[in-house]
Amino acid sequence: MQTTDDVKSELSAMSFEEILKLQNQVGTKVYNEVAYGSSKSRAAGRKKRLNKNRPMEISAKRRAPFLRQVVSVKKPKLKKTKTNTPHKEDLKFLLKKMDNQERARKSREEQRERELQFKRERRERANQGARPFFLKSSDKKKLELADKYEELKKSGKLETFLSKKRKRNAGKDRRKLPRQLQNERFQ
Repeated sequence: MQTTDDVKSELSAMSFEEILKLQNQVGTKVYNEVAYGSSKSRAAGRKKRLNKNRPMEISAKRRAPFLRQVVSVKKPKLKKTKTNTPHKEDLKFLLKKMDNQERARKSREEQRERELQFKRERRERANQGARPFFLKSSDKKKLELADKYEELKKSGKLETFLSKKRKRNAGKDRRKLPRQLQNERFQ
């Protein structure tokens, strides 16, 4: 049986046309295995991880693949943990944090969409020959508040939001009052 070095030396002596004919006769897969070595031998040359939990070492010289293989990690669920463990408190905190991050991401996207809408309107007006308008930050905040109230009204949470806001404002007002008035007012 010939070794890969013998096969490579024979292939180097052949012309390009002869190599193509050989590749068509035998098949591309078989030709590549004979010419360059089998895929199993190449796979054996790869390094294995010492620990399955460690990340795979990849050369930085090659670009990362567009669609990477993502390995799923088992995540402990909140319902399965026992009631009085500190681990459950950590999980609750993380869950709340993730919800807040998601809410913040959505609000940033909505803000970006609003900005794009203003820019589109500005461009349309400029194309029609009108002077462009630029909103002040206070006007932008008023429009954001109006949108927020509309969303709360649709979801039916407007009353609870307003009552909480009233309580907050009352607390702020109470702190601003002088001590004598506070004592007289709440007795």
